[in-house]
Parts: sequence; C-alpha cells; structure tokens
Amino acid sequence: MVMLIYNLGILLYEWLLRVVALWNPKARQWVDGRRNIFDRMAERISPSDRVVWMHVASLGEFEQGRPILEAIRKEHPELKILVTFFSPSGYEIRKNYAGADYIFYLPSDTPYNVRRFLDIAHPEMAIFVKYEFWLNYLSQLAERGVKSYLVSAIFRRNSIFFKSYGGRWRRALDTFDQMFVQNDESRELLHSIGFDNVIVAGDTRFDRVAEIARAARSVEIVEKFKGDSRLFVAGSTWGPDEDILLPLINANADVKFVIAPHEMDEGRIGRLLRETKGGAVRYTQCTAQSDFSDVQVLVLDTIGILSSVYGYASWSYIGGGFGVGIHNTLEAATFGLPIAFGPKYEKFKEARDMVALGAARKVESAEELMAWFAPLCNDSELLARVSATAKDYTIKNQGATALFMKLAFEG
Repeated sequence: MVMLIYNLGILLYEWLLRVVALWNPKARQWVDGRRNIFDRMAERISPSDRVVWMHVASLGEFEQGRPILEAIRKEHPELKILVTFFSPSGYEIRKNYAGADYIFYLPSDTPYNVRRFLDIAHPEMAIFVKYEFWLNYLSQLAERGVKSYLVSAIFRRNSIFFKSYGGRWRRALDTFDQMFVQNDESRELLHSIGFDNVIVAGDTRFDRVAEIARAARSVEIVEKFKGDSRLFVAGSTWGPDEDILLPLINANADVKFVIAPHEMDEGRIGRLLRETKGGAVRYTQCTAQSDFSDVQVLVLDTIGILSSVYGYASWSYIGGGFGVGIHNTLEAATFGLPIAFGPKYEKFKEARDMVALGAARKVESAEELMAWFAPLCNDSELLARVSATAKDYTIKNQGATALFMKLAFEG
C-alpha cells in the first residue's frame, strides 16, 4: 500500500508540473529536460561503457559530490561518469561540466522509468548525495546488485526514518552498501535503528573549497579596485542583508567593499549604486584600466568569480540569513576570513561550528554588524587570530573524499 501511494504521488507530482509548466519557466525546464530522455541517453551511453552514476538534487549537492567525481576521473579514467540532476537550477548551470561523460535530468521515480533508465545506464556503482532517497531507484539498484553509496549525508531525529510509520523508508536505507555521514549524531541515529554500515566521513564540501582556494585565479578588476586598501566581501546578499550592510559601508570610508548579490536584481543593484556615499560601480562596466580612486563599492553583477574574489579580502559577510538560510560560508572560511551572517544559520553545521569557535558571528541589525566589525578592523592581532581559526577549521575537516575513494574502490 505504501508503494502504491508513493507511485501515485510521483505521477500526480509530474502531472502538476506539466500543468504549471504552461506559465512557469522553471517547471517548463523540468518538463522539457525530461522529454525523449531515454532516446537521448541511448544515443550517448554505449552498452560496453563501465558507468559510475552520481545523482544530485541541485547545484549545492553537485558541489558536494564534485570532489568525488574528480577523484574518480583522476584515479579511474577507465570509468564513464554519469551525473543526473533533479532540479533545473542545478542542471542548467552544470549541464556542460567537463568532468562528467553524461549529464541528464533524472527521470521520475516510477517503476517503468526506473527500469528503462537502469537498462540504458547499466551503472556498476551508484552514488547519492546528501538527501536523495528515491524508493524505486534504490530498490531496483539492490535487485540488480549495483553497489550503492550515500555520501555527505545528515540525519535528524525528526525525519521519517525514525518514525513508527517509516518502515518503507528504513528499508530504502538498507539498499546502501555504505552510508558516509557528516557527523556523529547521524551515525548514532542510524545505529539506533539497526544500521552499522555507517562511516563518519565529514562533508566533501571541505575538500571542494580547498580545491577552489588552490585554483583561485587573479581577478584584475578586483586587484585594481582594491589597490592598497583593505577589502570586505559580502557574498550572495539579499535585500535585508544589504539593509544592514549599507550603514557599515557608509561608516567605513577607508575600507573597500565588494557586494555580490545572490540574484541580479536591477532594483537592488541600483539602490547600492545610489546609496553608497563613497561611490559605487558595477563590475561589468569596469576594466582593469578603470579609475577606482573615488569608488568604495564594486557590485559584482556577474557569476563564477566570487570564490576567487574572497582571496583578496580581510573580512566577509554571507547573505541569506534573513530568508530561508545562509549561503556558502566555507568558500570564505577557506581563505581565513572572519564571517558574519544573519540569524537563520542553525541548519548549517559548519556555521554552528564556526560560531562556537569564534570564527563567525550571527548579526541581526546594522548595529550588531558594526559592533562585530569594529574590533576586527582596528585590532590586527585579533583579526589574525580569528582568521587562523577559520582557516584551521576548514583544514581539519578535509578528507571525506579520500575516505570514500578508499572504502568504495579498495574495499
């Protein structure tokens, strides 16, 4: 009965998306991306390929899985890598990722789709990142004897696996050969329901941001803009973040700021340009020959370079904490930056850890942001200590990728 309800729910969800796609662009991408998908897969994937399949929900999970993909590519070039996405926001950005041989949307989790997908892909290993538990896919992988792994997972006590009515979901977990979790709490929760195939490996994102830091490139416009000044970088900001950042900017005329909005909202960009007393310009309207002598704020109205820009900074602010939750703090921490963010950070273990260590601070107002910033701006020894704490935290938590590769490929 549970699977009947589950399968009907999947079909209903797919039908609703097709209706919503009539006016919603993201839903239309979801639907169009799956059109004729089995024909397109069969044209690309050869029956003789040895395939490792990784499934991710969206962009964030892809970045978590990416260190493993790149390790497989480096250490096992004989294998073909298949990546599937559930969400258009991940697929559309990474559909041309050169580290995979095949990139597709994941067909809906119906028995028919699952059989066709696995017949064509014929993976010899399947890797699911963090939260993806598709019941038909997992049961079919087990029936076919495909080695399956869950990586960078986090389990919480209130999730369905630990409820009295969660038996079918617990059986889904039983299909994994190994579960690599981020923390001891997840391991203990799984142990409490009888699973001992659990390894506390940490979060592969630490390996990813370390690689990002090593591969950081020079950004000439930012170098010219910064000059001999000290730089504060605010990444992935939203309107409420900018509300508290603007008073900080205007109170610190001797500090340069890079603001990277999470979305290229023209209204908010215009506000930053208008309300910065020390002058502001858009990145896309500058060159390395531009004169920045009377410019205090550079609005990063482009994508793909924020992680490198952090390398020029002394302090950082991460947006999203006044909305659904903060964005990526680790990209800033790996460069040894003290971090401030809004109040909604509790879901993120790394943020909680860094707050406890003193490397990060929750702020809820412009006054709190200025109170956090002032000592870090005026006391170079304090700044050095906090910076070292942030950097050390990211270094100590690396290694999840190497552990996965050892256990999955060497046994």
